[in-house]
Amino acid sequence: MTFTKVVLYTDRDGRANWREEAIALPEGTPQAMLSSVLPSGGYQLRRSPVGFRSQWHCTPKPQWVFILAGEMEIGLQDGSSRVFRPGEHFFSADILPEGATFDAKVHGHWSAQRGASPLVTLFVKTP
Repeated sequence: MTFTKVVLYTDRDGRANWREEAIALPEGTPQAMLSSVLPSGGYQLRRSPVGFRSQWHCTPKPQWVFILAGEMEIGLQDGSSRVFRPGEHFFSADILPEGATFDAKVHGHWSAQRGASPLVTLFVKTP
């Protein structure tokens, strides 16, 4: 049994993209299967009001993003976007390539609140 980790990452061309990875669930019981303990470096909570939309940006350091309330849309340079709802997640690893200077026409993604309710997110930082 596995857990599907949705990953926002920087591809070789410097652009953000999506992929899915499997995380094994080797611990626990058949009724409550668990992954191994994963390292973390703290967490932050964020509340974004109705109408919030960020500028183009890269994630400074990889982190898990869990949607607690509301809806979050992530837009990519190729014009696609993906909406995450309460209980959904992604691992944001869309970092600026080493040695690159940020270019909003190439790098990063934008995020926005969607729907009638404020967006509440939990960011779990990597060590």
